[in-house]
Amino acid sequence: MSVVARPPEGATTSTGSETAKPSGFVGLQPNLNAGSGFLTLFCKEMLRFWKVGFQTVGAPVMTAVLYLLIFAHVLEGRVTVYDTVPYTAFLIPGLMMMSMLQNAFANSSSSLMQSRVTGNLVFMLLPPLTHWEVFCAYVLAAIVRALFVGLGIYAVSLFFAAPHFAEPLWMLVFAVLGSGIMGVLGLIAGIWAEKFDQMAAFQNFLIMPATFLSGVFYSVHSLPPFWQAVSHWNPIFYTIDGFRYGFFGVSDVTPWHSLAVVAGTFLVVAGFALRLLSTGYKLRY
Repeated sequence: MSVVARPPEGATTSTGSETAKPSGFVGLQPNLNAGSGFLTLFCKEMLRFWKVGFQTVGAPVMTAVLYLLIFAHVLEGRVTVYDTVPYTAFLIPGLMMMSMLQNAFANSSSSLMQSRVTGNLVFMLLPPLTHWEVFCAYVLAAIVRALFVGLGIYAVSLFFAAPHFAEPLWMLVFAVLGSGIMGVLGLIAGIWAEKFDQMAAFQNFLIMPATFLSGVFYSVHSLPPFWQAVSHWNPIFYTIDGFRYGFFGVSDVTPWHSLAVVAGTFLVVAGFALRLLSTGYKLRY
């Protein structure tokens, strides 16, 4: 068997003619500048949830409105929180934050899980993406989806009550940090889980109780001392309490205390997720 050597590009052949340069393909080469991998993956994650907006944004808004209809109808006029805040107005920030947290988790976890099951995870592993680019793309997309859900719930809730913004900057900080925590937890769950059953266990036995038992429907001051102490060990409680402070200017604990807990939690889970991505745990090995 003979092997025919291929002349290099632009070299002169034995007949004196030059080989053709593939100049026509140069313009089709992807832009591989630093950071382009992050932008490509981020756009892919954004399009992934935006193309099914009824499921990823519309359905959570509808669920929150049903909660609002039921609880507001039953408890409005019977419960007053912080002495002056009507119950419906108190409930709206809690429902917004709970929905944002759950959807931030669902965005990153379901994306990785579906990629693993369908086999297209290889298209993320083959390009020279750094673990920072993968981390930032998944977490930022989860935060954006969460903010869309929160804005949708707030827009609909204007028909029920219109809570004003006492401290809008605090509200934005806790919305972004809380969604970031759950986006990172979704990333960790997506890396760890190998089956939908494992993912469901992570979501139903950890995420769901943590969000429901964090003061969404009540002030923790109304709980017995034991359950108040338990609530203060739940980081999700501080995201909702700090977010609610942005609406009313009052909360169960000071916003600086909540910020310290939420920021510390984000740094811990982000460091753990970055470590998993850098080592390729359950992704490359």
